[in-house]
Amino acid sequence: MAEKDPVARKNSGLPAQGKVSGEIAAFVKKVGAMARPNAAQDGRLLFALDATMSRQPTWDLACSLQSEMFRAIPKPSALQVQLLYFRGLGECRSSKWVIDGDALAKLMTGIACQGGHTQISKVFAHARTEHAKRRINAVVYVGDAIEENVDDLSETAGQLGLLGLPMFIFQEGRDARVEAAFRDFARLTKGAYARFDASAPQELAALLKAVAAYASGGKDLLKLQASGQAQALLAQLPR
Repeated sequence: MAEKDPVARKNSGLPAQGKVSGEIAAFVKKVGAMARPNAAQDGRLLFALDATMSRQPTWDLACSLQSEMFRAIPKPSALQVQLLYFRGLGECRSSKWVIDGDALAKLMTGIACQGGHTQISKVFAHARTEHAKRRINAVVYVGDAIEENVDDLSETAGQLGLLGLPMFIFQEGRDARVEAAFRDFARLTKGAYARFDASAPQELAALLKAVAAYASGGKDLLKLQASGQAQALLAQLPR
């Protein structure tokens, strides 16, 4: 059977503010319905990024939001985070697992976007390998395109879902085919989808903080956040 055409790279603009807010509310509700992680151990969050050239305009924003995630986790609670990115001709690299958000932020600022095709399959494979070593509570992925076989990626996403590894997928841009695929990956992994909108950085920062707090310790840490996104997430969690 011939391979289906990959999802093409396309940027048709950003959604209106009202639509973004509605999508974030739905995202928060979906996250809130998930089971809380085991707070007896440090939470682990894999933060994966498409660092190909089309992401360059928002790369600084992504770095800033990532830094905000760690500032949301109160001490002495610990969230182990690993940064994974792909770019160029087959380059896909990961950092060590760290609890120092400033160190990861510094690492991100040293990464330059390079032209190349997407490598989402490597993100999925890496997540599965790391999850087998020790449970990962959540995976955040930010990207704008797919240039791989979507059916193959969906099959792998389903396998991650069976392993209990939820993915929180943020799409930059409004390519409808990319959105359909990303939503399916989130559904198959029992995670959630939202749009990455450079015009609404505060909403995205609050949402990423909520996901980070969820991965770190579940409901108890969300209580310490004052944002509307965090409180909406808290309201959806089992009492």
